[in-house]
Amino acid sequence: MKAPFVSIETVSNEKLLEREEPVVLRSQNARGAVTLTLNRPHAFNALSEAMLAALQHEFDAIGEDESARVVVLAADGKAFCAGHDLKEMRAKPSLEYYERLFRQCSEMMLGIQRLPVPVIARVQGVATAAGCQLVAMCDLAVAASTAKFAVSGVNLGLFCSSPGVALSRNILRKAAFEMLITGQFISAEEAKVRGLINRVVEPEHLEAEVEKLVAAIIAKPRVAVAMGKEFFYRQIELGIASAYESAAQTMACNMMDEAALEGVQAFIDKRPASWPKHTKSP
Repeated sequence: MKAPFVSIETVSNEKLLEREEPVVLRSQNARGAVTLTLNRPHAFNALSEAMLAALQHEFDAIGEDESARVVVLAADGKAFCAGHDLKEMRAKPSLEYYERLFRQCSEMMLGIQRLPVPVIARVQGVATAAGCQLVAMCDLAVAASTAKFAVSGVNLGLFCSSPGVALSRNILRKAAFEMLITGQFISAEEAKVRGLINRVVEPEHLEAEVEKLVAAIIAKPRVAVAMGKEFFYRQIELGIASAYESAAQTMACNMMDEAALEGVQAFIDKRPASWPKHTKSP
């Protein structure tokens, strides 16, 4: 019996493309604005294991980079992110593999929140399932008017449990559950009304609108932004009394920082503040 003939065409085009270039592209300008671009347009930027690892690597590196001031999470192609790579998931059907995969994804998502700098999602296209989760985990989000959002796993018999964690911390409970249980898409305008994203603009103005947020963040002292972000997410999980106690401690520590002392003195003196050039995150 002859061995089956295997041509180069039997090798996945997706795999060939990913061998040629990285799945996440990084750039950083002189102001400290870092752009991470999901680079699997042929696969609708699905979160493969390689992409999850690449994002984790970038977030870890940014967390150690004192020159970084803000991160823009963007995507190449028609889709922002279509969620997990279902072909890759289906090829390895074991409980052990799925548990490891979803732990890996959860750690990457938490990496966004743990960064000392704000992360802005620049959403140019569809964001579904874990892709919608990715938007929800970012600190800020700006979307093109043509973008759409869904947590659509339930349509495949797979309830979007992990995306639901992020979604339910962004929008009201019944609105979140409706998205999760129906799997239906919502428009960018509806996503803004519900609180999933901050701003909606026409596609040609998307980059400029994101730049407005970037400039506003970079204009502030890095240490104040870092302390504020860390406290913001910590207090959300606390009772109100504990949140106020933590807030008082955070503000007291913040007030002792040289940037805050200069800012307050500048206000008293009625002059522009002269921020310290290098202020380390707490």
